[in-house]
This record gives sequence, C-alpha cells and structure tokens, in this order.
Amino acid sequence: MNEQLNHIRQLINEGHVDTAISRLNDWLQTASSPTAEAYYLLGNAYRKKGDWQGALNNYQEAIALDPESPAADARKMVMDILNFYNKDMFNQ
Repeated sequence: MNEQLNHIRQLINEGHVDTAISRLNDWLQTASSPTAEAYYLLGNAYRKKGDWQGALNNYQEAIALDPESPAADARKMVMDILNFYNKDMFNQ
C-alpha cells in the first residue's frame, strides 16, 4: 500500500498527473480505509493541473481524516493564492 502511494507521488513529481489521479482514484475505491496521505496526494495532483477546486476538496478530505496532515498547510497555501487574485484588478 505505502509502496503504491510512493510510486504515485513519483508520478506526480514527474508530471504524469492524469495517470496519478487515475491510480489514486482506483486506489481510494478499493482501499479498505482511505488515508489522509492518499487524499493529500490527490489534492497535489489536482493543484499541479491547476484544478484549484479539486485540490481544495481533496485537501479537505485529508484534513477530515487527519487534522495534522500536511494537507492543512497545502489548503492554506491554495486559499492564499486564490485570495491573491482579486477579481477587481482585472477590471482596471
């Protein structure tokens, strides 16, 4: 199990994000109990694709399973990025 997640982490780092998302979704469907780490990795994959909502949703799942997950910091970072983009700036 852990070895599989490490392989998926490597796929994300190498830019094979769609493959990683597919494998994580398969893993989460077959896992007897989902882990915060799997949702954190899924959030990272979505973030790397620029899918902010997908990233936030998966980080939130990870935090629900483990409040001490690194997903808490990652979620805060994404929120800071999104809050930085003030829509009013584009209307000037």
